[in-house]
Amino acid sequence: MSSENTRTQLFESLCQRQRPEDVAEMCLALLGGSLSPKERGLLEKAARGSLMRSFFGFSSMETKFRDVVGFDRQLKKAKEFFLSPLPTEISGAKQQLGQVADMLPLFAREIHTPAGSFDFKKDRLNREARRQRGSDLSRRQYNKRFRFLRRLARKSGRVDRGVKVRELTMIGKSRLAAAVERADFSADDNTAAFVAYFVARSNLRSEFTVDGQQTALDEVAEMLFARCVESSTTGWYVVTQVYAAPRAIARLSAEEQGRLLARWFAVLECASCVLRELWTENQFNRETMVVARGNDSTTWNQTAGAWNKARDAWFALSEALGMEVMLARFCPGKVMRLMAADVAFLHRSLGKGIDPQTRVWYELPLPWEVLSGSAECSIADVEAACRRNEVDPVKTGWTKARRGDAIAQFKPTPELVHGVSVGNPALAVLLRRCGVFSGKG
Repeated sequence: MSSENTRTQLFESLCQRQRPEDVAEMCLALLGGSLSPKERGLLEKAARGSLMRSFFGFSSMETKFRDVVGFDRQLKKAKEFFLSPLPTEISGAKQQLGQVADMLPLFAREIHTPAGSFDFKKDRLNREARRQRGSDLSRRQYNKRFRFLRRLARKSGRVDRGVKVRELTMIGKSRLAAAVERADFSADDNTAAFVAYFVARSNLRSEFTVDGQQTALDEVAEMLFARCVESSTTGWYVVTQVYAAPRAIARLSAEEQGRLLARWFAVLECASCVLRELWTENQFNRETMVVARGNDSTTWNQTAGAWNKARDAWFALSEALGMEVMLARFCPGKVMRLMAADVAFLHRSLGKGIDPQTRVWYELPLPWEVLSGSAECSIADVEAACRRNEVDPVKTGWTKARRGDAIAQFKPTPELVHGVSVGNPALAVLLRRCGVFSGKG
């Protein structure tokens, strides 16, 4: 495989969920003879479990984030109902969302109805109103088109929310990896290797455990990061989009740090809007954060992950830019994820109880209210809540950006069925098909 093809595959992996072992295999091919024996040994340790070398040759785990269903069916139907020419067909819910936003007013104009909520009682025209506006559609044909536009407008809202949640899900895993520019990524091989491998480690799925999840920075990632430090051609702006540790951010210019700060604040704003909506739509037990029937725990946890990642990066960049005075007065807290009832039971059975950080979250103002200015929260408020609950505010990231330099030993990627490791991809497929570990009958 040529180096250019390898770079292409590594770049495409940024928006996927490739196993670190498979990315390590590509890194070996890309870096080739520039590796020292020790560096090659570390990459070989990871690549040994790649699908290319595996006995089974496949994994039961999906390699892509779930896509949002777009408007293919609706746009096809619109050709039957309306005369307005549709734009060139494109794929992807996010791109189609813009198309639909442009087309809705045109479709509404064709049936002489103002674009808006398309309320069936308030906005629908009767026969006399249709005649006055020059419409020759029968009642049945008009109602069919009106209902279509109503459903299309409602679906636009759902797709818009789905696109935001998907992007936040990816940010919660691998930060701004999906926004990395291809030219910047491919400009330096050491940068490409570290970023791709670190993203693959970041995208590992959560395991059913009380001991905490694997950290993204393992010994292989640290070795690749060290190569970036030693190189004079490293693209540090690319690196810091996925690895927002202070030691990486310190290598950016003040202008680059400011640019990243603005991008992360935009992520905080987006996440806060979704969190506010979820908080209103659901009945969460804020004191325990244990999931209850009917709670949209998946969307909440994905969005909370994005908020916490964005908050940590924003803290690190603010500190690098010397903005401690602002942080002292404006310190929105972390967002706690919802815990599954069975995991909560396991914690109680081991005598661990509720995480003290959950009590800190319970005592502080809601973070999205602090961000919007409707509530105030300073570092002093956060430190006081941490003291009351015996939480170290610095180590846990409540008042300082976490250093992000704890190095884990490389561990093979497990085959998971609903978070439970089963070790064999064929067995995983069978267990998932039978509904084992799903919590359902």
